Amino acid sequence: MANYTHDSSSSGGGRFMTTHWSLVLAAAGKEDTQSREALAGLCQVYWYPLYAFVRRHGYGPQDAQDLTQEFFLGLQEKDYLGGIDRSKGKFRSFLLVAMKHFLSNEWARAKTLKRGGGHKLVSLDTLSAEERYRREPEDNTTPEKLFERRWALTLLDQVLTRLSKEYETKGKQEMFEQLQGCLTGDRDLLPYAELASKLDMTEGAVKVAVHRMRQRYRGVLRDEISQTVADPAEIDDEIRQLFTALGK
Repeated sequence: MANYTHDSSSSGGGRFMTTHWSLVLAAAGKEDTQSREALAGLCQVYWYPLYAFVRRHGYGPQDAQDLTQEFFLGLQEKDYLGGIDRSKGKFRSFLLVAMKHFLSNEWARAKTLKRGGGHKLVSLDTLSAEERYRREPEDNTTPEKLFERRWALTLLDQVLTRLSKEYETKGKQEMFEQLQGCLTGDRDLLPYAELASKLDMTEGAVKVAVHRMRQRYRGVLRDEISQTVADPAEIDDEIRQLFTALGK
């Protein structure tokens, strides 16, 4: 995801962060190229949870593809953002409410559009999406709960991807690959002594590396979540919601 976070100074000398979602909210209802790019970046990451939500509502793969794409087009071309309550400005919550409204009011019109026509806000990997959806648990999970779970897993994937790139940049990709199980609770993770042998490190050094990786993981998680809320005070609540969605 492109980084649209900026540092700005207020007249009083304080600093505030303009995140992806707060940038979009600030320009709601206006023509703003940077805001649209920020929105496109958010949507490109989080489209699959919505695709799964639509599929769980009973739509077939092709209809779900068309409806999801048309929904994102509507975000760009219509004033979907104009009526957002800034006090409830979480991107996740907005997406779910907006999609419910879209399905109940515009699905018939959307299905009549020519498939593949017009500009696309996001590129949907539909084959991958349907493969992923077929692997979803066959249970009575509601569309809303499936959306929440997929949102959480997508976010954690983003965090791991970003962390992996950081370690690769530092020439420590092998360390990341060997130790990332310490972040995800991998039951097949080797004991520290064996990890130390594989990495040519002492066991104590491995423990320090794991501690630092966990700290950075938490930092990246908070930063990724901050991009999807309008107020930093909402970050801790989103983290709680994330682990609730994962059943942890």
